[in-house]
Amino acid sequence: MRIMATCETTSHELAIHGGVPVRDTLLPYGRQSISEESIQTVVGVLRSDWLTTGPKIPEFEQAFAKYVAADYAVSFSSGTAALHGAAFAAGLESGKEAITTPLTFAATANCILYTGATPVFADVSPRTLNLDPGEVAGRISSRTRALIPVDYAGHPAELEAFLELADKHGLIVIEDACHALGAAYKNRRIGSISQMTVFSFHPVKHLTTGEGGMVTTNDAGLAETLRRFRNHGISSDARSRQASGQWFYEMVLLGFNYRLTDIACALGLQQLNNLDGNLSRRRAIAASYKAAFSELPMTLPVVADDAIPAWHLYPVRLQLERLSGTRAQVFAALRAENIGVNVHYIPVHMHPYYRERFSYRPDDFPRAELAYEQLISLPMFHGMTDQDAEDVVRAVHKVLHWFS
Repeated sequence: MRIMATCETTSHELAIHGGVPVRDTLLPYGRQSISEESIQTVVGVLRSDWLTTGPKIPEFEQAFAKYVAADYAVSFSSGTAALHGAAFAAGLESGKEAITTPLTFAATANCILYTGATPVFADVSPRTLNLDPGEVAGRISSRTRALIPVDYAGHPAELEAFLELADKHGLIVIEDACHALGAAYKNRRIGSISQMTVFSFHPVKHLTTGEGGMVTTNDAGLAETLRRFRNHGISSDARSRQASGQWFYEMVLLGFNYRLTDIACALGLQQLNNLDGNLSRRRAIAASYKAAFSELPMTLPVVADDAIPAWHLYPVRLQLERLSGTRAQVFAALRAENIGVNVHYIPVHMHPYYRERFSYRPDDFPRAELAYEQLISLPMFHGMTDQDAEDVVRAVHKVLHWFS
């Protein structure tokens, strides 16, 4: 796919000023794609004996583990629930700490708080906006139990450096790969590298189960703890008890009802069949954006030599010193053109809850804060047509030329 910006759009009046928008309808930044085959697969489960705790759950988990080349995969009701399960399995508790990035969705840090532990932030790399291993090294203490790097926008974090830090200090790496299903680092699939890797199946992700999540690991003990945690802390499940004709069960730890349903797993299984095609489409859109935007006053996402991103997002950083408008003005102008841009993310330490509880101040994490002031996420999802991508290119050229 090759997309070129058309010069004729750059002289038109912006839609926000009364001009004609590039599109008649809003193009969202992300959206699910559900085929008729997916619908019929779900209908089949609705007509079966098991809507939850049934055979589709291990079937989906095994297929997912095989795809990412992990020994085990444990499904959860959401990506947030999966993060919570991983934090628990890592041994986070009151008096312990985990280090993570401020440039992420709040759930990454919240999962630490759910266990009673304390989140510690470290700044990001100015190049990739992923958690900076050098910043993390300076924040490890005797209370640190886990490192939680995020594969921001689908670009793998510097996992080798984090695993070396973890090995040196006796820590566990929980990789938040909710953006990165299908990505690779040093020729290995994301999901097979860290002690635990967490995925999300929200509708805007590469694969959706409606809501849902997964933790992959190569450690049998961690996998068993995760299974118990997502099932009230009970050591057996309803299907295995029915199969063996037994009623007895024991609760062995304080868990939650974080189970994913058979309905969702059936959808996930069918979507897994299409994942490689979805990834290919996202990569084609990313390549077209790179070609079309290379001369504009914005910094495009960087791809490290040892990484193959999954392109959950396409975040650009406006070079505001070269523009006459603010990020808010550019954002509003693009929305008026019916391009559903977004911002990922407001740094977690800037949210009122974190500011008030932990007394964070402006400039505590200057790289993350500077990036936030510049960031805009352009539409990026595998259901986009060539015309959709062309509309994005035309609108971005139109708006940035206006403000240049």
